[in-house]
Amino acid sequence: QVQLVESGGGLVQAGGSLRLSCAASGRTFSSYYMGWFRQAPGKEREFVAAINWSGYNTYYADSVKGRFTISRDNAKNTVYLQMNSLKPEDTAVYYCAGSLNAGLTNDYKKYPYWGQGTQVTVSS
Repeated sequence: QVQLVESGGGLVQAGGSLRLSCAASGRTFSSYYMGWFRQAPGKEREFVAAINWSGYNTYYADSVKGRFTISRDNAKNTVYLQMNSLKPEDTAVYYCAGSLNAGLTNDYKKYPYWGQGTQVTVSS
C-alpha cells in the first residue's frame, strides 16, 4: 500500500508554469505505475499523464501533450508534473494516483491509491 500527498499547486497567469509533486510513502514506490488526473468543477475526472515504474515510458492526454511532462525520482519516492504554457482550461484540482498493475492507462478506475489533490488555477 502507498500513501500519496500532492503539493505545488497555486495561482498562475496563462502562459506560466507550475511543477506539481506527489510524495509517496512506502518502500515499494519504485514498483508502482503513477498517474496524474484532474477534475474541474462540474466536470468528470480527466486523465493527464502516466509513467511506468522506471520512468522510461510515459503517456499523455492529447490536451497536454507537448506542454506537460511527467517524471519520477524513485530515490525520493516522488513523481512530478511539470506544467508549461498553462491555459485557463487547465484550471482544476490535480490528483496523483498509483497502481501496481494498471499499466500505462488513462482509466482512473485502475488506480486504487489517490492523493488528496492540489488546486491549480490559471488566470487569463
